[in-house]
Amino acid sequence: MLCFLQITEQMTLLNETLIWLMKRRLPRIQSFMERPMDAQEQMFWSLIDDAKYTLWGKQYDYQSILSIKQFQERVPISSYEDLYPYIERMMKGEENVLWHSEIQWFSKSSGTTNARSKYIPVSKESLEDCHFMGGKDMMTLLANNKPNTQVFEGKGLSIGGSLSSNALNAKSFAGDVSAVVMKNLPIWAQLIRTPSLDVALMDVWEEKIQKMAEVTAQENVTSILGVPTWTLVLIEKVLEITGKSNILEVWENFEFFIHGAVAFQPYRELFTNKIFPSDAVSYLEIYNASEGFFGIQDDLTKQDELLLMLDYGIFYEFIPMEEIESENPKALTLDEVELGKNYAVVISTNAGLWRYKIGDTVRFTSKYPHRIKISGRTKHFINAFGEEVIIENAEQAITKACEMTGAKITDYTAAPEYMKGGKSGCHEWIIEFSQLPDDEEVFKRVLDETIRENNSDYDAKRYNDMVLRMPKIHAVEQGTFYEWMRIRGKLGGQHKVPRLSNTREYIEEILSVVSGQKFISNSGKNVHV
Repeated sequence: MLCFLQITEQMTLLNETLIWLMKRRLPRIQSFMERPMDAQEQMFWSLIDDAKYTLWGKQYDYQSILSIKQFQERVPISSYEDLYPYIERMMKGEENVLWHSEIQWFSKSSGTTNARSKYIPVSKESLEDCHFMGGKDMMTLLANNKPNTQVFEGKGLSIGGSLSSNALNAKSFAGDVSAVVMKNLPIWAQLIRTPSLDVALMDVWEEKIQKMAEVTAQENVTSILGVPTWTLVLIEKVLEITGKSNILEVWENFEFFIHGAVAFQPYRELFTNKIFPSDAVSYLEIYNASEGFFGIQDDLTKQDELLLMLDYGIFYEFIPMEEIESENPKALTLDEVELGKNYAVVISTNAGLWRYKIGDTVRFTSKYPHRIKISGRTKHFINAFGEEVIIENAEQAITKACEMTGAKITDYTAAPEYMKGGKSGCHEWIIEFSQLPDDEEVFKRVLDETIRENNSDYDAKRYNDMVLRMPKIHAVEQGTFYEWMRIRGKLGGQHKVPRLSNTREYIEEILSVVSGQKFISNSGKNVHV
């Protein structure tokens, strides 16, 4: 009994100490909220100075750059394919290519916008000043929203990926960004997380999820950091092992679910009413990726709105969507953006990504402070008929359809069905429900009407069914998307289901899973389901 009380007192002291340390960061956050361009200009000049003697810096004569405008005129906007020849040299061990410090880690992107994996350099500066700082600020803002939190009296559960040696250079490693960050966390951070690294970094997803569930079911888990879809898989496994009907019966002191990577709105009701049915549980959204840590929800009352973090060694630019296909698109700095417009995000970072298009689109919801909503992906849309439907349209529609019909979803994707035989086209949806809608026809009608309300181009194409007729919806069994991702080798970590596609590649594969046919996986192998 005495030992238990001593441990409890130690955990309380640890919680109070960490909260005190985290809150010391608040004045810096408030500073860039009030003076955003001061922070961004400081980041810009620091990046230019650090990279001026690199291969890239010499190529574009960083030493002579005198202004942000000059930088924009001189340095091209880059895709991954543009930067890959440089990244490949870094992966082979060459130094001073895109960044001045040694690169030992590469974040392997899930490649949802491209079938080929992408390898993003992760420098020691981006680890310390971006990814780790994002984690600290996440907890700072969490504590600021809930001053009496006891989150550090328990463990934070992290659902991550795996690591492997870099095939081009045995001295460096590649893996999901979550795994790269976990592997490099300081000792104090390792002490307050679960499971241990030997479990968290296991390669085989099915074995890892089983082991994670066994370990974490015995822990005092007070928070989870993870993608909603994979979090659901883990929680189901924990409940299966423990025989409990509710995860709060397992983790009685649970306080926070910290989520990112996919939009949370379609999952919100499922989590709040079924997974964590308690007002004591709060939800905090983050915006992090292989390329960096970009945003954190600083106000828990503002759903889906993220504070853009401006002092993480990242210089931001924003391309208006009407310029995205231009040969030389005009990129705006933070002081030039407008509220409510969609922009493609361009970053220059302390890992050597220069004017790099990350593939995401955002809308600013406020300035001073600059808050954003993630509106979609530059390559994840449906525009087969000129309807220009983006992920934000889909998320709004599926959320409302669920609300109106009592449905709950696990995953979904959509693609065009093209015109044929004189018949108009449509959007074809595959939806995995955890709770079916009360009325499937009402669900479909609300989905369609909501997209029409929010997208005039789609509405015009739906007029009298002349170009687009009503959507087609396939309700598939639980586990369908999991099986599809397994076959593609995309289980766990940062991998996520592509919500919209302008081609039928994904949807045909999933329909093949449903019908038990063969299809060609990304590995090129003929797979039978």
